[in-house]
Amino acid sequence: MQTGNISMQSENMFPIIKKFLYSDNEIFLRELVSNAVDATKKLQALTSMGKAACTLGDITIEIKIDEKNKRLIISDKGIGMTAEEVEKYINNVAFSGANEFLEKYKGIEANSLIGHFGLGFYSAFMVADKVEIITRSYLPDAVPVKWTCNGNTEYTIEETTKEDRGTDIILYLAEDAMEFLQEIRLLNILVKYCKFLPVPVRFGNEKKWEKAEGKDKDVEIEVPRIINDTNPIWKVAPSELTKENYEKFYRELYPYSFEQPLFNIHINIDYPFDLTGILYFPKIKQQVDFQKNKIQLYCNQVYITDQLEGIVPEFLMLLQGVIDSPDIPLNVSRSYLQSDSNVKKISAHITKKVADKLEEMFSKDREDFQSKWDDIRMFMVYGVLTDEKFYERAKKFLLFKNTDGTYFTIEEYQKHIEVLQKDKNDELVILYATNSKEHYTQIESAKAKGYDVLLMDGALDMHYINLLEQTLEKIKFVRVDSEVTDKLIEKGDNFVTKLTEEEQKELKTVFENATDKNKFSVLLENLSDTDAPVSITHPEFIRRWADMQKVTGNASGFGMDIQKNNLVINTNHPVMEKILKETDEEKKSVLVSQLIDLSLLSQQMLTGESLAAFVKRSLELLN
Repeated sequence: MQTGNISMQSENMFPIIKKFLYSDNEIFLRELVSNAVDATKKLQALTSMGKAACTLGDITIEIKIDEKNKRLIISDKGIGMTAEEVEKYINNVAFSGANEFLEKYKGIEANSLIGHFGLGFYSAFMVADKVEIITRSYLPDAVPVKWTCNGNTEYTIEETTKEDRGTDIILYLAEDAMEFLQEIRLLNILVKYCKFLPVPVRFGNEKKWEKAEGKDKDVEIEVPRIINDTNPIWKVAPSELTKENYEKFYRELYPYSFEQPLFNIHINIDYPFDLTGILYFPKIKQQVDFQKNKIQLYCNQVYITDQLEGIVPEFLMLLQGVIDSPDIPLNVSRSYLQSDSNVKKISAHITKKVADKLEEMFSKDREDFQSKWDDIRMFMVYGVLTDEKFYERAKKFLLFKNTDGTYFTIEEYQKHIEVLQKDKNDELVILYATNSKEHYTQIESAKAKGYDVLLMDGALDMHYINLLEQTLEKIKFVRVDSEVTDKLIEKGDNFVTKLTEEEQKELKTVFENATDKNKFSVLLENLSDTDAPVSITHPEFIRRWADMQKVTGNASGFGMDIQKNNLVINTNHPVMEKILKETDEEKKSVLVSQLIDLSLLSQQMLTGESLAAFVKRSLELLN
């Protein structure tokens, strides 16, 4: 029997490992099973090349609970190790010293140590007081060996008996790790981390009902419980898959989702790096509601994380699915992943792949693309707002819908309105509504003049409009209720008022006396005599400023009263002359109040007591 000390520069390394990794102690099982997979894959490679004098046979990895002896056993039938290999791979852990290590990695996340320092195997000491390795190399006449360590730097290695090649890792669990003797606890961990490993993983048995030969009824039998699907569909060529395959896999990933995704993107890249995966587009609601943990990240089918904030562009977090790449470092923290150059390249490539797929869908079947647009619009808008490169690619297939339900690209829409909707400065004015019901009157008035109105009712459209105005030349957006229709697009031709200066002053005073000055500013406008006598407008600049204050929580308006709307009086409407000629002050007041309330009613701003008073007054006028 050989004894020795594990090669470390500090005997305090085991307490340090435990201290740093203990907060995420379930990770040990993934590490040990992943090591077993590696050992098996190495043997598969050697046999396929004819360099191993053995048959592959059954390669199933097994996890066993020995409740009586408080042990957990992970066994593989892989490449195994000789005594020399145990000495090389197990007994040498290269650290630069405890003090430097602690200083350098102060506050590091638990997962960062694993993998970064080759600590996969040593994660076993997060849960075990004692660990044994019983291993036999695949080499002919190899001598089985047993390695034992009690959680300090001392170990023993001796010859032992083991009939089959491969490695058994035996964990003698610590008192505070007895939870890992519970079958359901281990099953949940294995399903979480090992669901798609490329080598079969067995954990005990499960009961199934099968039709027995010669019997009418099904009988309950026990069969080996295989945890994983060794060939998930993201590893299969897209040409070999059907729509049903993708839908079935989606239900497997998200069993509690009640809606099918709209479509999916199958990523299959082997240059400049290996990247496979499937991303699903769910129906995205109006609100940007990020349900975390939608995309699962894998490295060679080994689960890494589903917390991808900062790893993939934020707008991709609205999608669902899996991403798998051997170029993504295994067992590291999210902060490490965020700074890894390969991860950044992969992230950029995923964005490109998504944009390419969307462009292909748009070009191939625009009608189908348009049918999906309302459900993916929030994703698209969030993407162009947060990712400049995505915006550049998406410009060709960004769609805009007008209030008649017709879809346009931005280029098509510019051509559609360029004749009628240019102002006196040769700037194209895009009229929009944020609510087709609330803005119905203004929309119809604009359409009557031959104008077109876009529907911009998304939660992010205020920011979207700002982006479009900054990036498109000679274009501005104006909401249909920001001005009376004649003033929405300044053409430079103004109507002349029929009223004298004195009559205008009197008219303004009459309306100001009947108006809540805290809510409205009274403005006189010289409009067509067919335009509405009284209108309510929400000035574009002030309204945008108010919307911004809501988002930022900043109430400052730089001296502007951002709560006020405009009450616009059309001086050329015939009813204004009637008001000025009315000598009965009570009748004049009733007429003015009725006109104001009618404008409020058209804006759905007349409620409660004011609405009741309007109804009563209307009945009295009819009588």
